[in-house]
Amino acid sequence: PPYPPNKVSQIYILSMKSFSIIALTSLVGSSQSFHLPTTPVSPTSLSASNFAGAGVKDYNPDLDSLPGAFIETGKRVWDPWGLSNYVPVDWAREAELANGRSAMLATVGWVWPKWFGAFPGFTDVTTTDPIDAALQADTQWWAQFIILCGVIEANKYWSLQKGQSYLGETSVSDTPFYDPFGIYPKTEEGRKTMAERELKNARLAMIGIASFVAGHFIPGSVPCLPPGF
Repeated sequence: PPYPPNKVSQIYILSMKSFSIIALTSLVGSSQSFHLPTTPVSPTSLSASNFAGAGVKDYNPDLDSLPGAFIETGKRVWDPWGLSNYVPVDWAREAELANGRSAMLATVGWVWPKWFGAFPGFTDVTTTDPIDAALQADTQWWAQFIILCGVIEANKYWSLQKGQSYLGETSVSDTPFYDPFGIYPKTEEGRKTMAERELKNARLAMIGIASFVAGHFIPGSVPCLPPGF
């Protein structure tokens, strides 16, 4: 039978927790031999070098046309393994945003029950532990969730055919994919700022949800994360 709206909302939040196997964080160090320089090296030449210097592969130059090189990475493209040379950069950006948006939802879904508890009257799930809650979810919940994802993806596809964008990097002449309240900026500068904010929050959320999952399965592995979070 159909579930009431409050249960559908809880289904969505609980499902997003476990659905976000999101985190793709690469911690990379260059393996290079250490040699004492025979002549002094100026700080200026070091700061102008590309991060780790020798051993860092060149990235796909098409990345220079995409926003994303913010102050957090020294306003440079950060791709020390040169992975962008193996996939189309447009596809990589779509994947980054899709995973980042899922991670933002997953982060809210992880934190909400721990701080605020379940929705009133919702008794089918008896724990606020995100992993346990996902395992307690009824099969019908997962079916509804998969259908919901399919509807969203189909809508994205058809909107793209009509010239609408779901990447957030739209010009003033473009129509955004989803803006029911008309709050998306109307100026080029406003849209650029909004796209940068979304990208930064998406990257932070991917790292955040990865830390939550790591801390759940490996207690004490994440500094400053409360036990049992």
